[in-house]
Amino acid sequence: MDNANSFDEEAMDVGYLSKIQRDVQSIAEVISAALKVETEIVDEDYVVLGATGRIRGLLMHQRLSDSHINRYVLESKHPFVLTRPGQHKMCAPCSDKDDCYYLGGIYYPITLKDKCHGVISLVGFNEIQREILINNQNTFLDFTGKMADLLAAKLQELMIMEELRRTNKSLETIINAVYEGIISCDEKGIIICFNETAAKNYGISKHEAIGKHVSHVVPNSLLNKALSHSNSFYEEKIEGTNTLEESISLISNAILIKEADAIVGAVESFSPEESIYRVAYRLTKREQDAAFDHIIGSSQIIKEAKEMALNVAQSSSTILITGESGTGKELFARAIHNSSLRAKEPFVVINCSAIPDSLLESELFGYEKGAFTGAKHEGKPGLIELAEGGTIFLDEIGDMPLHLQVKILRVLQEKTIQKVGGTKRIAVDVRIIAATHQNLKEQIAKKLFREDLYYRLNVIPLVIPPLRQRVSDIPLLIDYMCEKYSLILKKNIQGITQEALNVLVNYPWPGNVRELENAMEYAINFTPNQGIISNDNLPPWLFSTVQIALYEPEDFKEKLQMGEKQLLIEALEKTGTSLAAKKQIAMNMGIGLATLYRKLKRYNL
Repeated sequence: MDNANSFDEEAMDVGYLSKIQRDVQSIAEVISAALKVETEIVDEDYVVLGATGRIRGLLMHQRLSDSHINRYVLESKHPFVLTRPGQHKMCAPCSDKDDCYYLGGIYYPITLKDKCHGVISLVGFNEIQREILINNQNTFLDFTGKMADLLAAKLQELMIMEELRRTNKSLETIINAVYEGIISCDEKGIIICFNETAAKNYGISKHEAIGKHVSHVVPNSLLNKALSHSNSFYEEKIEGTNTLEESISLISNAILIKEADAIVGAVESFSPEESIYRVAYRLTKREQDAAFDHIIGSSQIIKEAKEMALNVAQSSSTILITGESGTGKELFARAIHNSSLRAKEPFVVINCSAIPDSLLESELFGYEKGAFTGAKHEGKPGLIELAEGGTIFLDEIGDMPLHLQVKILRVLQEKTIQKVGGTKRIAVDVRIIAATHQNLKEQIAKKLFREDLYYRLNVIPLVIPPLRQRVSDIPLLIDYMCEKYSLILKKNIQGITQEALNVLVNYPWPGNVRELENAMEYAINFTPNQGIISNDNLPPWLFSTVQIALYEPEDFKEKLQMGEKQLLIEALEKTGTSLAAKKQIAMNMGIGLATLYRKLKRYNL
C-alpha cells in the first residue's frame, strides 16, 4: 500500500499534469464508470490528481510516499499488472506489504515526447474488482492506453499554448525594447500592436490604441498610405502632433505583410528625426576615438595635430595635409575619414606622383568607350566617381600636372566631373583631402601649381610634424613596431638595449616614421628569437650618418627616462592600477600590456 502525505500545491513546483487537473479527474471518472473499477491518477511527483470512490476520499491531492510500483512505471515507461499485492517482489520494500488493501491493479504510464508525466492506476479493493481486472487485463490495458494518450494530447496542447505565450511575451518585450516606435495593423487597418515607444511619442497608451483603426488613433501614420497604395514605403518624413498638441517630426518606414501575394497587414517603424541625429553622433563619436588610435604618440606636438584633425573630421571642408615624406599623412587622412559622417562610404587613395601624366586623368575622371586607343569598349568610371559619398585622398598633389589641376578645381567649385572623351557633366559628392611634402607657395612662384587651386585646397591646413620634432614619441613607436614585426616575423623579441635606443633616438630621421619602421623591421629580422635588439642588429646606415645629439648620451638617457616615468605616473594617478586601467594605459600609449609591465618594473611603479 502506498502511504500519503498532505500536499500544498502552492508550496512546490507545479507539474504539467497538475495544470490540467480537471481533465485528469474527468478521465479518472470516465475510466471508473466504463470499467467498473476504482481509478487513481498520479503525476511525476506521486501526487494524486484524479481519483474515484474510496481512493478519492483517502488520497486526493496527497503525495504518495512509498510509491514503488508508480516509480517503476514512471522510470521504465512501461505498463505493469499487479495480481498478487504483497507477494510480488515489487512490493518487498513496502512497509504495508502484509496489510495491503489493494487486491489487484493495472498501472499505465502517461508519456509525451519520451517523458513520463504520470501514471493511471486501475485498482481492485475486493475480489469482484480483482477478478474483473485479471480477466480483462488486455482490454483494460488497451482502453487505459487510449485514456493516457488523451491526457498526453491535453498536455501537448497545454505546452504549445504556454510556448506561444512565452514567445508572445518575448516578442512583446523585444518590440518594447527597440529604439524605434512600432505600430502594426491587419489588412483592414485595425491596430494589433502598439509598442511603448509609439505610446510615448504619440501620448497614447497601448490599450487605447489596440483594436481601433489606425486612421482614428494616428491619422498621419504611414500605414494608411501603405495600405491604400498596396505598397511599402521607406524613410519618409512625416509630420504630426501628439495628444498634447505638440508637433513631432518622424522618419518612418511602412512595410506590407503578405501571404501568397495577399496583403494581411502592415508594420510601421519610426524614430523622431532629432533622435536619429543624436544616435548618429554617438556612433560616430565612438568611431572617432578608434580611428586615431593607430597614430602612435603622446608628445604635445602630435597631440595637437590629432586634436585638430579630430575637430575637423565631422566637417565637409577640404583639407590640405602638409609634412615631410614618411610622417604619416595618409594615416591622418584615413583617421579623418573614419571619424567622419562618410566613414561607411569609400576612402579612395591616388598617388599623383606615382601615375604617369598620360594616365592620371583617366584614372581620376574615367573615360567613355573609344575615348582613346586601348580604352575598354565599355568605358571605365574614375576614382573620383568611385569615391561617391566618401573621401578621395590626393597624395602628393604638388606633382599633379597643371592641366589636371584645372579639373580638380572644377570638382571643388562645381561638384562635377567630365570623363575623358565624354561631353556630359556628372555630379559627384566627395570630400577631398590632399597631401604634399612640397612647399606649394614655392611651387606657385615657379608657376608649377595654381594659386586658385591652392586656396581651394587649403581651407583646413593640417601640418604633420617630422619625427625629429617629437623625439619623446620614438620609444613608443619602437615598442609598437617591435610588437608588430615580432608578430609578422613570428619572433618573440624581449625589447631593446639602452645603447640601441640611444642610437635610434639620436638619429635625425630624414625619412621620418617610415624610415624608423624600416629600421625596426630590419633589426627584428636580425635579432635572434627570445633576444633583445642591440646595436649589432640595427641597420648599418644608421651609423654612417653623423649623429646630431641634443644632449650628451648619459644626459639624454636620463632626460628620456624621466619624461617616460613622469608620463606613467600621471597615467596611473588618473586611471588607477587595476588590470583594466593598465590595459587602457597601454592602449593609449600604443604599446602592448607586456611592454607596459616591463616599463613599470623598470621605474619601480
